[in-house]
Amino acid sequence: LCKAFEKLMKDKFQMSSIGELAFFLGLQVKQKQDEIFISHDKYVAEILRKFGLTDGNSASSPIDTKKPLLKDPDGEVVDVHT
Repeated sequence: LCKAFEKLMKDKFQMSSIGELAFFLGLQVKQKQDEIFISHDKYVAEILRKFGLTDGNSASSPIDTKKPLLKDPDGEVVDVHT
């Protein structure tokens, strides 16, 4: 099944299978033992270069980065697919 999926993906997209996944459909992928981190860092850097914005100043996020985001147990269920 995995080999069939790999062949299907190779037929549709320019890709190779040479070990641990690092890029997938333009996304950077970092794998650890119990987690996977996906980012667009490379894509964002290319867009910034393309539009001459590499020397821009960054702005800090207004969110508190020391507090984890938790699920609201009393929150209303929302169907995001309709």
